Amino acid sequence: MDDLFSDALRQLLDDQCTPAVVRQIEASGDGAALWAHLDSSGFADALVAEAQGGAGLSLREAQGVMAMCGRYTVPVPLAETMMARSVLAQAGLSETELVDSAWANAAKGSITLAQGQLAEDGSLVCANVQLGRVADAVLVSDAQHTWLLSTQHAQSSPASFVLDTDLRWSAPQVAAALRVPKYQDVRLLLGCINAAQLSGALLAVFNNTLQYANDRVQFGKAIGKFQAIQHQLSVMAEHSFAAHMAAQLGCASDTASPDRVRVAVAKARTSEAALEVAGLSHSIHGAIGFTHEFDLQLFTRRLHAWRQSGGAESYWHTVLGTELVDHRNGLALDLIRSATDVTV
Repeated sequence: MDDLFSDALRQLLDDQCTPAVVRQIEASGDGAALWAHLDSSGFADALVAEAQGGAGLSLREAQGVMAMCGRYTVPVPLAETMMARSVLAQAGLSETELVDSAWANAAKGSITLAQGQLAEDGSLVCANVQLGRVADAVLVSDAQHTWLLSTQHAQSSPASFVLDTDLRWSAPQVAAALRVPKYQDVRLLLGCINAAQLSGALLAVFNNTLQYANDRVQFGKAIGKFQAIQHQLSVMAEHSFAAHMAAQLGCASDTASPDRVRVAVAKARTSEAALEVAGLSHSIHGAIGFTHEFDLQLFTRRLHAWRQSGGAESYWHTVLGTELVDHRNGLALDLIRSATDVTV
């Protein structure tokens, strides 16, 4: 994550996205002030081509920025908006091209991503919309179509994570929604984003836990000196850095579009790491780690939420298995080589 783009975002988040700000947004559901700072910085248009007003970054170049969103548990959909605006721009529906449209405000606001299902009455239902409570719009896809819909007009109900929400649009609202001409697999986009965010959060949890183990004294010495704790820390390090490498692989694209097989590898590995690292970090912290006042829960709750969003490891393992059995004639090793060779 040490590059000019992520370093610039880090400086901004150090000032504007402290744990106190995260708690305030979770409590109020109002992320407008933080979003205004992030949007004005230009990061939301990082994946949009320069000719359309963006920075023209590739996924490879933007991976550190998305990981930084995980490292600071950013409570507004910055990474999601980056991907959504790129999709809209590639479809010829960027903010500048929608200037005379009723959808211009949605395109220039915060946009999250969600999988939807059309009901028999024509309404569209989205469960557990990531950061749906603080997003202005949602890029939704079902099995055949992709829409951009406003959250303001949706029926909303609480979901499992505090800033997520279940959304429902009526049949007339769906009919009036902005239809994206080119179909998008939102689960693939979410898998790519959340793998990167997981990698940032995992490294943050590991580093914070390591610091706690070196500071916490028991029986006259730091608990990090005990062999049992050292073993747990070594397992955390293995998972955290493996996830970081996997997330880089998932974003190994010179365009703004992710590769399905590489995202499958990345999301499966980072989701697997999320369970292990969250459990071990709480084990090392003891009872204090579960308290609302302690910052650890800001990260571990998101580890569990991001693990499920966009498909957990079981889903992406199935994707890889299907790719190997149905679409490849070679050995499993050939699939591994092609998926991990970032020079291809």
